[in-house]
Amino acid sequence: MRVYKDLKNISVSKPVVTIGTFDGVHLGHHNVLDKLKEIAVETGGESVVFTFYPHPRQVLTPDEQNLRLLTTLDEKIELLSKAGIDHLIVYPFTLDFARLSYSEFVKSVLVDQIRTSTLVVGYDHRFGKNREGSYDDLKRCADLYGFDIIKLDVLLANEVSISSTRIRNALESGDIRQATRYLGYHYTLHGRVVEGQQLGRTIGFPTANIESSDVHKLIPGYGVYAVFALVDGARYRGMMNIGTRPTFNNNADNRSIEVNLFDFEGHIYGSAITLVFVDKIRDERKFPDKEALVMQLHLDRQESNRILDNEM
Repeated sequence: MRVYKDLKNISVSKPVVTIGTFDGVHLGHHNVLDKLKEIAVETGGESVVFTFYPHPRQVLTPDEQNLRLLTTLDEKIELLSKAGIDHLIVYPFTLDFARLSYSEFVKSVLVDQIRTSTLVVGYDHRFGKNREGSYDDLKRCADLYGFDIIKLDVLLANEVSISSTRIRNALESGDIRQATRYLGYHYTLHGRVVEGQQLGRTIGFPTANIESSDVHKLIPGYGVYAVFALVDGARYRGMMNIGTRPTFNNNADNRSIEVNLFDFEGHIYGSAITLVFVDKIRDERKFPDKEALVMQLHLDRQESNRILDNEM
């Protein structure tokens, strides 16, 4: 898959184009992508996904605190490549771009620069300034400039938004299995290991404190999870806690992300780490003392290994 960060050197044979954020590149998206590839084969063209960076909401509502993305840009690129897309355009989303009318966007981008042969859109797809461009408007543009336009089936298009909502709800409630079913792959979190209070060492369960690499990446709900961790090209089993460590800490607003890696030896501070969520073990809870916590952590480790055994 060729990736373009601008439109200066784009060269595509009979581009079959679809437009969207494609956050998560989940199974709902794959229905659209499969249709895109099918049309490309039928027309002798090449599939093109046109997406944006940063996410439009980061530009249009920069103070918004609720934006939670399922994928970083790098993850999205990797997933679209695995999906078999020929070309990916990651277009810079700016306020100037947001001010383009739908007709200006069609003429200056889709026609003059990409030279679109076929445009594939959702049944209720709208774009351009203030989302003013409807399907009927796009159809008139298609007739004017000589490209084909194909509107996706309402059920197919609906599946994208339904899946995105269900995935976010599942992750926020800690239902990793459900999220995995809708994503079609295990949810991941990339970050860096930072120095913490090292409380885990005092009870025999040293943990690596994780700082997410993207402030907008959705963090699953509080709880203890069975995970795989990728560090320096090696994969380790582990269990991870997301929460406030209530047995040690009374500050309910102080969220931490900590992972206990099984059979890991060596220095890890400052290392890049990727966490692969497999399943939730239990909710986070406060224990009466350290001894009770340690007893539970031994059980958590056993349960993590049982879960991870089934993923090998």
